[in-house]
Amino acid sequence: MQQVGASRLSGFGESVFSEMSRLAVEHEAINLGQGFPDFPGPDLVKHAAATAINADLNQYAPSHGLPRLRRAIATTFEQSYGRAVDPDAEVTVTSGATEALLATLLAILEPGDEVILIEPFYDAYPAQVVFAGGVPRYVPLQAPGWSLDLDALAAAISPRTRAIVLNTPHNPTGKVFSREELAGIAALCQEHDLIAISDEVYDRIIFDGAVHVPLATLPGMWERTVTVNSTGKTFSMTGWKVGYAIAASALTRAIRTTHQFITFATATPFQDAMAAAMEDALTSNYYAELAAMYTRLRDQLHQALEGAGLPVLPCRGSYFLLADISGLGFDTDVAFCRFLTTEVGVAAIPPSAFYADPATAPLLARFCFAKRPETIAAAAERLSALATFRHS
Repeated sequence: MQQVGASRLSGFGESVFSEMSRLAVEHEAINLGQGFPDFPGPDLVKHAAATAINADLNQYAPSHGLPRLRRAIATTFEQSYGRAVDPDAEVTVTSGATEALLATLLAILEPGDEVILIEPFYDAYPAQVVFAGGVPRYVPLQAPGWSLDLDALAAAISPRTRAIVLNTPHNPTGKVFSREELAGIAALCQEHDLIAISDEVYDRIIFDGAVHVPLATLPGMWERTVTVNSTGKTFSMTGWKVGYAIAASALTRAIRTTHQFITFATATPFQDAMAAAMEDALTSNYYAELAAMYTRLRDQLHQALEGAGLPVLPCRGSYFLLADISGLGFDTDVAFCRFLTTEVGVAAIPPSAFYADPATAPLLARFCFAKRPETIAAAAERLSALATFRHS
């Protein structure tokens, strides 16, 4: 029998998220691994979806998104970041941010084009680059401060480089790229005529006075940047898969061409509900309250991890904390996370999954704090037993 799987699938097996979530279920562990809230989203959003369904908004939406949602996205971006967006020509609604990323890569890459990925990276990035016919190239952030070496970034650019993928606020490190760092990236993009794909799904989840600056708003970057975002992260409805891409009209036309042949359109009532949510957030304190809630949850998990003898690295954005496990005697972060799930009853993610060569990853574990306070408290109780396991 001929080979079933295409060669592009080589090296892409079960994701670490799936493995750790499966182990968490098998061992009844508290899942602080995969990044999704265990609390409900806002009632307003749920009621809006029910209203849309009952109003029979249940057929295909326009492929590039309901006009109401595209207007809400454009208005939100302009109000928040001071850059006007044309909802008809510069916004595309997608089935989650991950689909927006794939649609963009399919739209811009020729076979053999290189794409620079900053590692650690969201694990979908390399697979999507390969699926689109590209070749990933990697530039690491420097732990523990997660600084970006702009000289190393410049050295990674070749005549075949087509794009760079940026993620800020950053998963898994919690880094929020500074305006100065972004300016350095922007300068290289303009010097080498690169397209920037900026994954900004955690733009509303920032702490400690951090300021999110969309790369597209820097001088000279609007025409060459695709900004990717997700209503699922902002409104705690990850299962609805309502994402979007904002880009200048020429890039948007290319993205829409691929998007129409991937999912064609995203669920209509969920789009209408997210439009209602974004409209409400324009005049309410929703975003400030969201950041304040996540600050409390971050601090609660930080205390729990430190109390269990797991030193925590700084986090200024996203809903993840990295803890230092280098003193626990485990050879790899995968071994630690399997142990933590099966023996302690708390699931975490090994960040080596976010590196091209897992052996180069520092010994850390990623914990998600998008959880109810009682979930984090229960995890803290289990984590307190870690010292017993460590010395047994």
